[in-house]
Amino acid sequence: MKRVIWHVGALALLAVVLYPIVWVAAATFKPSEAIVGSLRLLPTEPTFANYERVFEGVVGIGVGRFFWNSAVLAVLSVVGTVASSALAAYAFARLRFRGRTVLFSVMIGTLLLPFHVLIIPQYVVFQNLDLVDTYVPLLAGKFLASEAFFVFLIVQFIRQLPRELDESAKIDGANHWSVFWHVILPLCRPALITTAIFTFIWSWNDFFGPLIYLSTPDKYPLPLALQLFIDESTGSDFGALMAMSMLALVPVILFFLFFQRFLVEGVSTSGLKG
Repeated sequence: MKRVIWHVGALALLAVVLYPIVWVAAATFKPSEAIVGSLRLLPTEPTFANYERVFEGVVGIGVGRFFWNSAVLAVLSVVGTVASSALAAYAFARLRFRGRTVLFSVMIGTLLLPFHVLIIPQYVVFQNLDLVDTYVPLLAGKFLASEAFFVFLIVQFIRQLPRELDESAKIDGANHWSVFWHVILPLCRPALITTAIFTFIWSWNDFFGPLIYLSTPDKYPLPLALQLFIDESTGSDFGALMAMSMLALVPVILFFLFFQRFLVEGVSTSGLKG
């Protein structure tokens, strides 16, 4: 009996979690007026008109352009974050230099610093450098190990690796770069893939950063392009908005499904469990 109750409860919880996705998927086949004017979950007269309008583009820009912009930002964010975080983590975990403990403590302290505190000073800096309305403000920090959470994640992973591996490599004549590239980095694959997954998802779904720094619609990524379907003066196209939202979910879901095994492995072996 307890097993039946547990399964019923699990199915009920699953239904609650999946309901928003099912609602959005069903709404993509409804006329716009039926999305906000009806409580029905499933469409009474399914239509593909919403997807047709999405592929026609918005404000003269094809939907492929927005996908390309999001892909560029996501891929460069992954490359920058993984590379810079791995280098910084190796330095904190393996190298001995003056001020290492203080710097590591300061880095951990930045995890407690609200992102909103940095918005104005960062914007002023990039504005003075004439870099607003470019992708530089959105990507510069990724290549400078500014994501303290990922540095900490990889540090925890490296600290679990035996130092004898480093010493054996150094006896064979390897320097720090060789040890990092040929010994540490291959063994850190689960942590690096975990970093890549979170970075890709966060960058793909980022709305606030592009909203602050980008003003040209041709440079908009998908989350920001969605607002182009909302026009308070002439009426919003909620059907196309839902269809494009559904299409924007596809790459993230595929990316997560493909790498989820590494995600679990990385979290469970980097000291973040329990």
